[in-house]
Amino acid sequence: MSSDPIRVVLVDDHPVYREGLSMLLGSLDGVEVVATAGDGAEAIEVADAVEADVVVMDVQMPRMDGIAATREVVARHPHLGVVVLTMSEDDETVFAAMRAGARGYLVKGASQHQILAAIRAVAGGELVFGAAIARRVAQFFSAPPVAAVAEVFPQLTTREREILDLLAAGRSNPQIAQTLFLSPKTVRNNVSNIFAKLQVADRAEAIVRARDAGLGRP
Repeated sequence: MSSDPIRVVLVDDHPVYREGLSMLLGSLDGVEVVATAGDGAEAIEVADAVEADVVVMDVQMPRMDGIAATREVVARHPHLGVVVLTMSEDDETVFAAMRAGARGYLVKGASQHQILAAIRAVAGGELVFGAAIARRVAQFFSAPPVAAVAEVFPQLTTREREILDLLAAGRSNPQIAQTLFLSPKTVRNNVSNIFAKLQVADRAEAIVRARDAGLGRP
């Protein structure tokens, strides 16, 4: 195995976080931060300009988001491993990152050890996902088909239908969050979206609509 350090590009639109992580990783043996970027468009320019092994990519950024930037970076430089490091934990973002070519996905708040391990693994050609993300990926692929439910509420996303099903079963927001490995804030946001899309006034009306459609049953 080569003794050369892993060359890393950091991409994040928050300067304090970006520079802090750069200093942290730069202090570790075996890692060299060769460049940083503040948005997706700049990330592509930097990837074209420097020799790197891994790009640590945020998702929500101005000009170009991290998903679009990942897709372009991987298309131009297939040898580059992209680790998505973001606040977002919803399934749509996770799977969008995977489809774009990311080899790793961590939620911000991951420890120094977890980030370093992910960088090393991705540089070696492996796929890496945080424990909570990995559980949800496994759950997604092991879940029964939802085609019939999708026909009833086609305006809802897969995650929103899952949450509506649990709502109809009488689960509270904290219980839904625990069941689906989501944060309470993510559940609240999804519930608000469900109310808007179904054009219902409150939780009780949403439950009635859902149960009429066959959701919430054991």
